[in-house]
Amino acid sequence: MPRDEVVIRFDAVSFDFGHDKPLLDEVSFSVRTGGRITLMGQNGAGKSTLFKLITGELKPGSGKVFRTPQDATIALARQVMSKIALGMTVREYFASAFAEEKYNLDKLIKEVFEVVHVSLPLDKKMKALSGGQQARLLLAHALIQEPDILLLDEPTNNLDQQGILHLTGFLMAYPKTCLVISHDADFLNAFSDGVLYLDVFTHKVEQYTGDYFTVVEEIQSRIERENLQNARMQTQIREKRAQAEVFAHKGGKLRAVAKRMREAAEEAEEGMVEVRREDKTIRAFHIPAQAFDPHFDGKIAQFSSISAFKDQFIEKKIDLIVRKKSHLLIAGRNGIGKSTLLEGLATRSSAACRVAPEAVIGYYKQDFSNLNGDQTAYDALKGVMARLSEHDLRAAAAGFLLDGKILAHAIRDLSEGQKGLFSYCRLVLMRPGLLIMDEPTNHINFRHLPVIAHALDAYEGAMILVSHIPDFVAKIRIDDTIDLDAIEG
Repeated sequence: MPRDEVVIRFDAVSFDFGHDKPLLDEVSFSVRTGGRITLMGQNGAGKSTLFKLITGELKPGSGKVFRTPQDATIALARQVMSKIALGMTVREYFASAFAEEKYNLDKLIKEVFEVVHVSLPLDKKMKALSGGQQARLLLAHALIQEPDILLLDEPTNNLDQQGILHLTGFLMAYPKTCLVISHDADFLNAFSDGVLYLDVFTHKVEQYTGDYFTVVEEIQSRIERENLQNARMQTQIREKRAQAEVFAHKGGKLRAVAKRMREAAEEAEEGMVEVRREDKTIRAFHIPAQAFDPHFDGKIAQFSSISAFKDQFIEKKIDLIVRKKSHLLIAGRNGIGKSTLLEGLATRSSAACRVAPEAVIGYYKQDFSNLNGDQTAYDALKGVMARLSEHDLRAAAAGFLLDGKILAHAIRDLSEGQKGLFSYCRLVLMRPGLLIMDEPTNHINFRHLPVIAHALDAYEGAMILVSHIPDFVAKIRIDDTIDLDAIEG
């Protein structure tokens, strides 16, 4: 396929999820073969939906989506593993990526494992893998197909720095077309040569050429120019209206002058530019800590042993108490048991760590599977509140960019980024005594991360944290660390 040929074209495409949730409004753009394109836009703008329109999983309400040729192969790295895939072995999962049997499948799997920086037995069940391992295999499943059009939805979630470097090198050398959704600015800038910007307010798509940082600067410069132009126009409008008022009171022929002044002011108003409302950043927030009974002994979580999986389970006896104002980091490579440990704490099912019965647990789970997808966001927030008002709920939600329309939707209908912001709002309203944070940067816009890190750093309850982002962890006070990689049998 020639590199200058258009491989994807949207022609006046509109799409919505019901009358109150328009996503795309007569969107037109094209992508050429070999392009490495970043899909950019605020949480909930419709980025994942646009991917599904490209694959044909969704159909436009109006307009057309063209692929050239029509039989161009497409692979989409999704954010969440399907229930069907969870019942497969690793080998069966990768075999499902191909229409025909691949006799060199094991060799292909080994090669793609090097790209995503993972090593797993091929006969292991997918459901037995950690969330981080599953995320890497979702990515590997798309990469192994070497499609004409590669669609990656948040591919750096759960990848450590070495894994991100491996993936970046792969994408820089990839000879075909690649579209990527990610909130990792440095990762995007390393390989992007163009940006599609989805405006969550206008439901339009703007196309830019250049690397990610160049485009971000271009957008910011445009906003500043538009604001300056509008400021000049507003000055002219005020002056003409003031003059019209003066002439109107003079009477006679001057009334005609006043009319022309008013018309000139109206013409100036029509000439004002609609300035883009740029991606918003969440407001600074505070997670209130639970107030315990004065007779409480202060032991919010107490570890008697710790386990890690290194080909086999290894257990080590420890005596560690996590008290109020104590922040504990759990470190270790993917698949070693970090998420399993946190799940046991959150459900109070761990025999190796006791959580105080009176402690309210706030759990940020990396795949949001602890949330009830059938509930509306509003009902879910209301259900965790204690002695707070309707005003408190809506004010907290607004700080996380969750307006009334979003709150009315079922949790399952929120984007992954919106689920992340919802989860933080939920923690604010529930006032936990123990925060359990499993990869709390996943699906979160990079603009929000400094605000979130500050809130976690200032949290005065007990916190147990797992994160693969060193820069994020560095902004948070850590009092103790358990490194599962350091456990020896």
